[in-house]
Amino acid sequence: VQLKESGGGSVQAGASLRLSCTGFGYTESTKSIAWFRQAPGKEREFVVAINRIGINTIFPESMKGRFTISRDNAKDTVTLQMNNLRPEDTAKYYCAASPHFADKTLRAYEYWGQGTQVTVSS
Repeated sequence: VQLKESGGGSVQAGASLRLSCTGFGYTESTKSIAWFRQAPGKEREFVVAINRIGINTIFPESMKGRFTISRDNAKDTVTLQMNNLRPEDTAKYYCAASPHFADKTLRAYEYWGQGTQVTVSS
């Protein structure tokens, strides 16, 4: 398992970005793929997780209606679509894999990508 994120960038508020996570394959350890984010000076926080059949956890209130997640097992890709981005969405976004769906704790995730930076300016 080698997770890799892509799709980050620097955008203006209101813009959209699509983040992708690849490299998870089809193993017990990668049943659940999650996105976390970490803003400068803050702890890494859970954003959302999606299981193998496409069921995802509920997004935090601040992201509801703006972010969506999807999973294509055949293409080995999980996509986080982020619309109407805000400056407070600025963070490094990580994907992670766990055998446990909907676990929001970092220690539940055995595999992590290197992260992709998202910067939103006002």
